[in-house]
Amino acid sequence: MKGLKLYSSSHQVLALAFITLALLPTIALSECTCEPEDDGEINKEEARKYQIAAIVSILIAGGIGVCLPMMGKIIPSLSPEKDMFFIIKAFAAGVILSTAFIHILPDAFEQLTSPCLNENPWGKFPFTGFIAMVATILTLMIDAMATSYYSKSHYNNKPGPVEVADEEHAGHVHVHTHVTHGHSHGANTTADDSSPAAQLIRHKIISQVLELGIVVHSVIIGISLGASQSPDTIRPLVAALTFHQFFEGMGLGGCISQAKFKLRQVVTMALFFSLTTPVGIAIGMAISTRYSETSPTALIVQGVFDSASAGILIYMALVDLLAADFMNPRLQTNTKLQVGANLSLLLGAGCMALLAKWA
Repeated sequence: MKGLKLYSSSHQVLALAFITLALLPTIALSECTCEPEDDGEINKEEARKYQIAAIVSILIAGGIGVCLPMMGKIIPSLSPEKDMFFIIKAFAAGVILSTAFIHILPDAFEQLTSPCLNENPWGKFPFTGFIAMVATILTLMIDAMATSYYSKSHYNNKPGPVEVADEEHAGHVHVHTHVTHGHSHGANTTADDSSPAAQLIRHKIISQVLELGIVVHSVIIGISLGASQSPDTIRPLVAALTFHQFFEGMGLGGCISQAKFKLRQVVTMALFFSLTTPVGIAIGMAISTRYSETSPTALIVQGVFDSASAGILIYMALVDLLAADFMNPRLQTNTKLQVGANLSLLLGAGCMALLAKWA
């Protein structure tokens, strides 16, 4: 029960983070000190049509992407026990890694080094790299502490073998020997990070931290698209972000399927991911008349959160997705699967990098 409460509270933290991110851009309505870039002709009515289309297409693509890897019972080849699952996860991890390096980090550098910001301190220190580094380190710390905490909670809730041994001490030799064997097995299980219980805990934490990193970026990019009033700017973004959301959803869906959450938690996380960008677009549309991407406050808010998001996603992609799967004995002993996973990784990173031409 304690573990369930912890997982429930983690979803509440994700919800609070989403609400905070959704409200933050409203503080960026201050007067702009720099002229916005002329990205195309302003046409509010036509832009609104593309924005509504973006909400629908991104919502559908995100929903399909995050649900697809979780359909292992319907489509057996997508089951985590199958080799194809490794290929899909490698592709999705490449997408997430490329998203961080190609899409988010360059935007963060541009925002926090903008001439609209004061030279002191923004021009005198590389805040983008610093924030991304801090976010990566904090993600590592949270990952390690959460894993330790959940592991202790899990094993502490089990009946203590030592107490059982004491109670059975008066019994005959067979019972005592059996309990001693159980005690040794329990001690090994607690220390064994490769046990099914430990692996399940890791997958639960990975999926939640990964979703947090994706949500941060998705809300910001959604607001930027919704606040734009240029059809020429929005048009290519609709297609690019639709593919972007689909591929990211596949990565997150793969982690959620391995975590084996209960149905309500799975639905909550899938909806959370699917709705973040559309909700961000809706918020951007609502504040488009007063919101300016070049205001100092907007630049700082977007730059800080993009930097943090990039740090989180880089850590998750390299450590929790790629390293975990590529060092898996099942992949290490299968040359054909290893080659397939490498090609899939390159393909995923390459496809997302190519989308940077339009988004």
